Amino acid sequence: MKTKNFLAAGVVGGIVDFLLGWLFYGILFKDAFPQPEENSSTMIFIFLGCITFGLFVSYIYTQWAQISTFVTGAKGGAVIGIFIGLFMNFFNLAMTAEATYELAALDVGISVVMGAIIGGVVGLVNGKMG
Repeated sequence: MKTKNFLAAGVVGGIVDFLLGWLFYGILFKDAFPQPEENSSTMIFIFLGCITFGLFVSYIYTQWAQISTFVTGAKGGAVIGIFIGLFMNFFNLAMTAEATYELAALDVGISVVMGAIIGGVVGLVNGKMG
């Protein structure tokens, strides 16, 4: 595995994930989703979760799939996004009284879009680093 590609693409993907989360969950669909408490440790953990997801996608792309273009990265990211979205929302529906099917479907849709964009960026950065 090219460690340089893995780390660079993963960190960039994580930053894109953080910014897209702010856009989708903090601005566009703010009224639909509960907002996190406003303190510094909450944002740090959200950021660390985003970096972890970026590194996860980057690991798959550099180690197993050799994905190095935006288009193939976006396709792979959309698939990862749908599975992650379904995984999280099935558990959320089972464990949270406030969860609804409509909100879960919206969240899965957002996960697919975000996964595609993050995957595309990770693939692009991986390809540019050759």
